[in-house]
Amino acid sequence: MRPAWEEPPSRAGTAAKGAVLAVACLAILFPLWIVVVTSLSSAETIRQAGGLVVVPDGITFEAYRELLSGGQVTRATVISVCVTVVGTLFSMAVSVLCAYGLSRPGSFGHRPMLMTLLATMFFGAGLIPTYLLVQSLGLIDTYASLILPSAVSVFNILVLRAFFMNTAPELIDSARIDGAGEFRILWQIVMPLSKPVLAVISLFYAVGYWSAWFNASIYLNDQTKMPLQVVLNQIVLKGERPTGMSQIINTGQIHTLSVQMAVMVLALVPVAVLSPFVQKHFKKGMLIGAVKG
Repeated sequence: MRPAWEEPPSRAGTAAKGAVLAVACLAILFPLWIVVVTSLSSAETIRQAGGLVVVPDGITFEAYRELLSGGQVTRATVISVCVTVVGTLFSMAVSVLCAYGLSRPGSFGHRPMLMTLLATMFFGAGLIPTYLLVQSLGLIDTYASLILPSAVSVFNILVLRAFFMNTAPELIDSARIDGAGEFRILWQIVMPLSKPVLAVISLFYAVGYWSAWFNASIYLNDQTKMPLQVVLNQIVLKGERPTGMSQIINTGQIHTLSVQMAVMVLALVPVAVLSPFVQKHFKKGMLIGAVKG
């Protein structure tokens, strides 16, 4: 509701805001449109357009059919999905337990642990010590190297902690009187009341794991273990041909550019699908948890 002292916007101001929003939406959606249309275009359409296609002239799913026919891209997609699911569950379990412990006043080692976590936000060991640690733990060329080095975000823990601290003390005290332990209080009282922030933080972790390629590029040597983002980098930026595909690309029936755009669409789809479902929780989950803490 508009405050009484604030003047209503003029028609010129409203039109200007609408124009700015329209330009911003166009700047975001137009590149996505080009990528999707090019991935669905035939080789002849792409050759006639001289590259990226803006106006579609027929639709074909040959590029997607070839990519998902059981070759390198299919394997990389499965790896990315598995790493994202397992990594998100592991990160959320560690973050929730850590945040709940830090949200309880008087918990053991509360202040030193909180200060230690805050210090890691400003000081890091660096790439070489981190690589040596991963190597000494025997994680090189394992899927664990895609999860453990970036499993916990201190920022996410602080947001969860701030939200957990807003839980009514009366609920927790009554549960303790009834004989509930800390794990039961967390599972049956605190977490059900914290669904918005849990949904938002889960999305943050999931997008981070799905979009990550740096850890895989330095910790993995086996090409068969590469996730989708590394394969995307190899196909789009380096121009490499995906392994496991038929010779249909060499015959010119599928354009290389169509394959590259199709891989980009595959990498964008999960984030584009999940984000709208979590969007409604952003205000309550992030702003309330961050401000009131």
